[in-house]
Amino acid sequence: MNGFEGGDGRYMEMTNGGTAVFVDVLMLAVSSLAREPWDFRFAALLTLQDQNVMGRGVVGFDLAQLDWGDTPQERAAAKDFLLRVLELALSRHRWEELTYEPPRAEGYLRTHPAMVRDFDPATATAGAGVLPAPDEAAMGLCVRHRVLDGLPFWEACVFCTAGV
Repeated sequence: MNGFEGGDGRYMEMTNGGTAVFVDVLMLAVSSLAREPWDFRFAALLTLQDQNVMGRGVVGFDLAQLDWGDTPQERAAAKDFLLRVLELALSRHRWEELTYEPPRAEGYLRTHPAMVRDFDPATATAGAGVLPAPDEAAMGLCVRHRVLDGLPFWEACVFCTAGV
């Protein structure tokens, strides 16, 4: 089992398959919306949730452990980006390109925004190092799948590592 924490005690537990689906649909949305440095760092964090590389049942993160930024404006922009990613994913953005129907994704995408909305980034303990550093941001693009890939960690996107 994998999990994502809201920092306020709320926890969203997912099966390995559910986590893979959640990461897939988030990568489709993140890749379409990423523009700022924090966005690409968050995309890199998503690539680190790839169970085909990291191992099944060992991924997840706590919102309180992310580096949301140093100023209230940076933290607000990061939180807004994450909420826009979740909203775009919930709209089934590019789901027709998936080789499967993501049955649980909609439920996860309805639960996670409330966790993000209710979370205060000013309370985060950014020293935890969960969010990849600026020089580890996901800047490479998988041309085949049109999503950000795992560089600098590995040379594949979440769809390539799944054999899609």
